Amino acid sequence: MFKSTTSTTPRTTAGAAIGSSWRRALCALALSALVPLGLPALASAAPTVEAHARILPIPHFAHTGNILGAGAELETTFKITGSEYDFGHPAPLRRVEVFFPKGTKITTKGFPSACTAAMLERGGAAACKKEQAGPPGSSNGVVNIGGEPIPETVTVTPFFTSNGLLFWIEGSTPTKIEKVAVGHWTQAGAPYGPEIVVEVPLIETLPGAPDASAELIKSIAGAARRVGRKTIYYGTIPKSCPKGGFPGKAVLSFGAGAESTWESATALVKVPCPTHALKGGRVVAVKHGVNRRAALRHASARRATRRSSSGLKRRVRRHKIVKSHRGKAKGHAKKHGKGKAKGHSKGPSSAY
Repeated sequence: MFKSTTSTTPRTTAGAAIGSSWRRALCALALSALVPLGLPALASAAPTVEAHARILPIPHFAHTGNILGAGAELETTFKITGSEYDFGHPAPLRRVEVFFPKGTKITTKGFPSACTAAMLERGGAAACKKEQAGPPGSSNGVVNIGGEPIPETVTVTPFFTSNGLLFWIEGSTPTKIEKVAVGHWTQAGAPYGPEIVVEVPLIETLPGAPDASAELIKSIAGAARRVGRKTIYYGTIPKSCPKGGFPGKAVLSFGAGAESTWESATALVKVPCPTHALKGGRVVAVKHGVNRRAALRHASARRATRRSSSGLKRRVRRHKIVKSHRGKAKGHAKKHGKGKAKGHSKGPSSAY
């Protein structure tokens, strides 16, 4: 049995009680002082992140989307869960790093890049309409008004800029939010290729109140332009897909103070391999998760084997061109070909 003991020195016991009460009061004072400064009132810990990605076609452009070697838009969704900040919500989001699979091609040349963060801050989305890089996305989060967490939804619109993307964050209810997140492209190591790093500003609601917390982010980016007879794509899918799907990764950093105090969370993504590929301007079917070039070589080898085993001679049929064909082709080109191509190059050059 354990034997309970009591102190025989009443003055010492009272002194300990007084010291304990002072310590509790000081701790409470320190915790209450953290809230107006916009710092977490609880122990620091990283939120958890769940990431999803979808490859989508570009509106008004044929042969785009989930096709090997084709231009495409990318839809990304981040679900953030945390309770370390502002009475049970995630800490403010400060940085987003998205790693694309090796072989992804990013083409910034040929796209308008005059938009800057200062232009968006002065004139909003209308100031950079020509540089819009995708439809408006959205973000759901929490703002603190008068000590009470209140949900708010903002729009997140991407814009082209020099060697990167700008994301215009705008909301009006219950508080007005107008901020710009600045992203730039860089190169990552295998098994990844291009990487975009987006710096997210702190979103202050009221002086002295905690900064806003993001809990769900959904964004779509990607576009195409017609330059003469040529179409250029901002993002192009790799021409081959590794077994198991395209690997992707997202690293999100959180914190209200200096960067040295930030915590990060990593989410891995696997996007299934496309079932079709772009070859010579045509869309052809390929086996799921198989290298496109290897699949085409194997198919050609199988056809050659079948011909040799059956004893059939390989014949090349040539189509005889007669004057009537030449006349038709010439007339068709004169009526539709050159004129249509020439007029087409003057049409809209952006999907947005």
